Amino acid sequence: MSSRGKLQAQAAPKIATVHGKCMCKHNTAGSHCQHCAPLYNDQPWQAADGKTGAPKECQSCKCNGHADTCHFDMDAWLASGNRSGGVCDNCQHNTEGQHCQRCKPGFYRDLRKPFSAPDACKPCSCHPLGSAALPLGPRTFCDPSTGDCPCKPGVAGPRCDRCLPGYWGFSAYGCRPCDCAHSCDPRTGDCRSSSSDVTWHHEAPPFQAVLNESEPAWGWEDEQGFSALRHSGKCECKEQVLGNPKVFCGMKYTYVIKTKILSAHDKGSHAEVNVKIKKVLKSTKLKILRGKRTLYPESWTNRGCTCPILNPGLEYLVAGHEDVRMGRLIVNMKSFVHQWKSALGRKVLEILKRDCN
Repeated sequence: MSSRGKLQAQAAPKIATVHGKCMCKHNTAGSHCQHCAPLYNDQPWQAADGKTGAPKECQSCKCNGHADTCHFDMDAWLASGNRSGGVCDNCQHNTEGQHCQRCKPGFYRDLRKPFSAPDACKPCSCHPLGSAALPLGPRTFCDPSTGDCPCKPGVAGPRCDRCLPGYWGFSAYGCRPCDCAHSCDPRTGDCRSSSSDVTWHHEAPPFQAVLNESEPAWGWEDEQGFSALRHSGKCECKEQVLGNPKVFCGMKYTYVIKTKILSAHDKGSHAEVNVKIKKVLKSTKLKILRGKRTLYPESWTNRGCTCPILNPGLEYLVAGHEDVRMGRLIVNMKSFVHQWKSALGRKVLEILKRDCN
């Protein structure tokens, strides 16, 4: 080879190899767009259609703004009927669940904020003395939807920070019943001299005017009646109106009855209202018969107030929820309670048959 040929060979440029990187679309990621982006694993990754070029876009996980990544879970996918298999990773902002859809134990939902807000879950503020630990563990947790705390016997208030009316001596053991005919000082237990210290509920009607003469008058002793008639606490009982049938059906009441209030008993840790059921408009799992039965109003002890109001001698339409495990009919702030009227009964029965099925 001539010296010229050698020079030409030496001057020939070297061939460089360029490693390309795909510009991923449709919520995919990876050097070859071979998997879904971190927050888009709600469905299995699929390659685009080789014939038509139609993309198979990765779908975002529903993490309510509380997670940065998610992973695909086949069990969740099959359980959903092949609709959603995304499981959110490391839920933030005190949330938990497959979709970070609920507050962690020890936190409750602040309904004034959208659930996607970072501070939508607030810490429980249960009083360390007055609140009770749950049976399954040593810690005290509040209601995740309201923030109300479980109280010890004789204790009231959303935070369990005061004695129920008729109780005194707030301590780690709860509160003790007053040894009085009426009420006592909540700190010392000293009896108050007269009933003038007691604020009676202004909405209580005269009982004798509404009692049916064919039925005996039920005794309404002072220790039985204070929860239903006085000490309304800081709660404001609002008159309930039967409006949009969808709202009524959306509450998913498991029982609807016409009942007459007979008597009430405050047990300290809970309250019981003896009633006479006159008509059963709806029941779900519990067998509800006409006759005497007990209702369990949660709000009378948990919230330290007497809403909804249940006055003795009156008849009410009550729609609430069953506690199947305890075999109880529960009444609380979410229940629909309204003084019975025939027109109201007919309207509710029509809604149950027409709109709630």
